[in-house]
Amino acid sequence: MRIALSLLASASIALSAGGCADYSYLKDQIGETVAAPNTGLLPPTVNPINSTNSKLRELPPPKAPVAVAVYGYGDQTGQFKPVAEGANVQSLSRAVTQGATSILMKALQDAGNGRWFTVVERERLDNLLKERRIIADMRQRYLGEQVVDPAALPPLLFAGVLIDGGIIGYDSNTKTGGAGAKYFGIGGDVKYSEDTVTVYLRATSVKTGQVLLSVVANKTILSYGVQGSAFRFVTYNRLFEAEGGLTMNEPGSLAVEQAIEKAVLTFIVEGSARGLWSFQDKTFQSRIIQDYELNYLQTAQANAGVPQSASSGNGGAAKTAVAANGAPKAGIKPASAPKPATAQVRSAAATASQAKPVQWAALQAPATQGAGQPLLPPAPFVIRPRTLEDEAPIAPR
Repeated sequence: MRIALSLLASASIALSAGGCADYSYLKDQIGETVAAPNTGLLPPTVNPINSTNSKLRELPPPKAPVAVAVYGYGDQTGQFKPVAEGANVQSLSRAVTQGATSILMKALQDAGNGRWFTVVERERLDNLLKERRIIADMRQRYLGEQVVDPAALPPLLFAGVLIDGGIIGYDSNTKTGGAGAKYFGIGGDVKYSEDTVTVYLRATSVKTGQVLLSVVANKTILSYGVQGSAFRFVTYNRLFEAEGGLTMNEPGSLAVEQAIEKAVLTFIVEGSARGLWSFQDKTFQSRIIQDYELNYLQTAQANAGVPQSASSGNGGAAKTAVAANGAPKAGIKPASAPKPATAQVRSAAATASQAKPVQWAALQAPATQGAGQPLLPPAPFVIRPRTLEDEAPIAPR
């Protein structure tokens, strides 16, 4: 026991004396990713731009920015963190982040690099009104102003659209699995599990109170672990035992962030298809709406059990029209040329609507358009930022 304590003390003194040398060696080998000892092991970093956020930032500008207000976008699941295996006490921490409002506001500001939405502050409205009241009181007391100068304290910007919703679902262990093997006490195993987080986004008109648009998006959270161990008797009185492992858990806040960004991206596309707002580039607008319709209809067909050959031209018919010897079967017409993209959309919409009602069919372009023309939404109703001048009564003519 004394020998062990002496070795531990010697190691501690050596590490203390060589701390600077160890840090210099790590910095030379790894670089600036290792911080100084008094600032932590790793320096802080900015969140990386993922693929969904990159698509959101690269959106072309709109015809006019949309003024939106977010009063609250919180956790509506009410779930706590799952109890760890072997634990007897329920954790009081929530299963998902409680800062979803800040994540949503950042996603709205990232859309089109800040050119799509004009986000007004409503989450901490009390603090904003208190500060404006302080300004008005100080100018009245020290400058003698009975009416505050509008140039010094202009009116607040009104929002044309209210953004609401929240995190509506968190399902843990939706899929679990693993594998392992051991041979004479030496082996390992792999385990994985999947969780799903679901977010809901809703837009409401301030003037009429009508719900303009609702979208739902979800994100899968993946966790996996790898473990290996060895347990062998080297001799009859010597036992060798070793184990090691690694566990990777996808951050829940990062999953919520990606789900919200996907919801905002879908929110913009569906809103442009419904005519709530529009892109400056009409060609890009027609292309992104058409791609979204094709993706939506393929998903609807898969849920309705419609064969994929119904929406992929005549590729399936061309395969069945050939006999075993390679010659065409009698009485079967040869496969025709593939349909244009627009015709495929209408054909897929008709097929899917016969098998199962598809809500996106209401967003289709009028049937009077030609087969070669792009799918353009109707004349857009642009929701622009509203100020006090918009609320002034209209003088009779």
